[in-house]
Amino acid sequence: MKRNYLLLTPGPLSTSETVREAMMQDWCTWDKDYNEGIVMPLRRGLLEIAGLDEERYTTVLLQGSGTYCVEATIGSSVGPKDKLLILANGAYGKRMARIADYYRIDYALVSLSETELITGDVARKALDAHPGITHLSMVHSETTTGLLNRIDEVAEVLRGRGITFIVDAMSSFGGVPIDIEKLGIDFLISSANKCIQGVPGFGFIIARREKMLATKGNARSLSLDIYDQWETMEQGKGKWRFTSPTHVVRAFYQAMQELKEEGGIAARHRRYEENHRRLVGGMRELGFRPLLSDDKQGCIITSFYYPSQDFDFQDFYNRLKAKGYVIYPGKISEADTFRIGNIGDIYPSDIDGLLAAVREVRLTGE
Repeated sequence: MKRNYLLLTPGPLSTSETVREAMMQDWCTWDKDYNEGIVMPLRRGLLEIAGLDEERYTTVLLQGSGTYCVEATIGSSVGPKDKLLILANGAYGKRMARIADYYRIDYALVSLSETELITGDVARKALDAHPGITHLSMVHSETTTGLLNRIDEVAEVLRGRGITFIVDAMSSFGGVPIDIEKLGIDFLISSANKCIQGVPGFGFIIARREKMLATKGNARSLSLDIYDQWETMEQGKGKWRFTSPTHVVRAFYQAMQELKEEGGIAARHRRYEENHRRLVGGMRELGFRPLLSDDKQGCIITSFYYPSQDFDFQDFYNRLKAKGYVIYPGKISEADTFRIGNIGDIYPSDIDGLLAAVREVRLTGE
């Protein structure tokens, strides 16, 4: 199955041929071959690559996009007497506030500029300004711009306070090392179609076991009840409550094997870092300036300023797509930008090919 183009986006992203081929078989959702042979090993595998003990941590898989998992986690873990602090510096942090509004959750939103990092100092000041906080949620890799927020600093501020720490690691888990236990993360949320390099269709939550047990009876939604979903998977040995996205799950199982074969998260992170290094260096040579300084920038996706006021992004996009490369429009209000992702089944040679295509489009208009 030949690709029609490379997706240089934050997900869905380009997948390997073997991941795509894994979807070519049908599976029965009641069969042991599927539940005990794929789903349960997949759940254990997520803990394994995260370096976590099954006795203290657990996982639950949930149908839908990553946002479904973020909503499910907030809606199931934040009780009616609790108060949530949301630290945001982009669209995905602000989306947490929209979720809290829908669920009528008591919350405080600290919304920063789209180019300002969430740091320990930001968290400390926010907690001082908003007493009574029981839960704190934030995004690790904010793909609105490409910022990699300082979850390690925030974790240090939270240490000893008894505050439940919720991290949206949608676009970082699997591609950026995260010591979940050391950082005291209680709920980490990600999606099949990000750094583990699967396809869209479900997300997953890695949780401290005691925190998962504490969500029982809290959910305001049937389909987004993470405790009920988790309990069914535990008791049914991989059974989902509602129709399982079987083909997507099997593709993710294959993607997990390929992550291990690559050398795990550390090795994948090195590849993403090299992709990013080549991309930024090459784009600078071609007259494109990154939005963020190096100390704020993550290796997942990079925002670039338009090179001139008369720059036509749609034309640029179309010409690159015709050459086999799909990039992303900008998402910020402060400046005219576009974005290029470094993740997925993308290698330094692919970045070199993209840069050659950008050079040709810029110099010849073809």
